[in-house]
Amino acid sequence: MAGTMRAPRSRGAVSGTLLVMLGVWGAVVPFVGPYFDYAYTPDNPWNYTSGRLLLEILPGVVAVLGGLLVLASANRAVAAFGGWLAALSGAWFVLGVPLTTIWEGPTVGEPIGDTTQQVLEYVGFFGGLGVAMVFLAAFALGRFAVVGIREAERAEQMVTPEEPASTSHPATPDRDQETAELHHSR
Repeated sequence: MAGTMRAPRSRGAVSGTLLVMLGVWGAVVPFVGPYFDYAYTPDNPWNYTSGRLLLEILPGVVAVLGGLLVLASANRAVAAFGGWLAALSGAWFVLGVPLTTIWEGPTVGEPIGDTTQQVLEYVGFFGGLGVAMVFLAAFALGRFAVVGIREAERAEQMVTPEEPASTSHPATPDRDQETAELHHSR
């Protein structure tokens, strides 16, 4: 099917927009969360650390980039690439913090507050955020993997334009042959 690499821009509008919003949230929440007692240590606003860069800012920026590609692209391959970027970012939000316990490098710090607040902080900063990103990215990838009927018809019309209708012969020989065979078989 030639010509099916094009997709309507609206195909990734909702998932792309949500991926952009989640990416912005993931990159900005470590800096503004302390204003609302929703933070990891160091729990003062706008405090930059290498752990925040590696585990929150970079995956957030990559998710924004992936979401923008899903949102704006009319090419299936480009939009799928954006979906994969967003999915990998979401996976990094989920897996990054547990993996920091294995390597000796920058860490994100410790959640503040009581047990319930610490759970909510992990869900909002990392685990839940990453799972939501992976879900939306997978949804977008699925939408771009499917070629709709109208898209296939449009692509087919672009490849083989319709022949002009002939007014001198209302019935085609093939159709006459099919009709004769149908009556003969009864």
